Amino acid sequence: MKKETGILVILIALVIGFVTGSTIAILKRSEAPGNTTPSPITRSPLQQEPPSIEDTEKLEELKEDLRKDPKNSSAWLKHGNRYADYNKYLEAVEAYNQYLAIKPDDPDVRTTVGVLLRNLGDIDGAIQEFRRAARVSPRHSGSRYYLGITLLHDKGDIKEAIKVLDEYLKVEPNGERADRVRAQLEKINLSSPRPAQGSP
Repeated sequence: MKKETGILVILIALVIGFVTGSTIAILKRSEAPGNTTPSPITRSPLQQEPPSIEDTEKLEELKEDLRKDPKNSSAWLKHGNRYADYNKYLEAVEAYNQYLAIKPDDPDVRTTVGVLLRNLGDIDGAIQEFRRAARVSPRHSGSRYYLGITLLHDKGDIKEAIKVLDEYLKVEPNGERADRVRAQLEKINLSSPRPAQGSP
């Protein structure tokens, strides 16, 4: 019984470590000219920031662009980015989905949608988007990383999380994030029950 309790405590610590580590590892997308690809965001939806007058005007300009050309994928992407900037996750997801209807093979945007859905509590929807992004781009590391931590933290599916994170390490074997994942996997393996001596 004590051994099972110890394993449970270790797994809880791993979950906390993954969530904290992933939050630290994510750098928010910059608005540099020409950079419209979103990065996954994990801020709380409670941390609402009111848009400035300038940003409100930019949103109105984007809406006007979309009224003129509903198939303007760049405008939909910028629209989603603007909403994500203010943690308006539902509006951001709607805009990104419009973009993906035009360009369905963008793994970065699919991964961002997955993170936003996770923040909204739609865990199954998030997992579906992460898996789609991974299928679209076999070398896409972010989708595998977020899929792994979501399976571990939100679904408690340790076996599948280990499998996905192992796949992630094959795609991204080096770097701080990879080192952190490798350390967590080692802790999970150490916490797994071992067969008794003499057993096959």
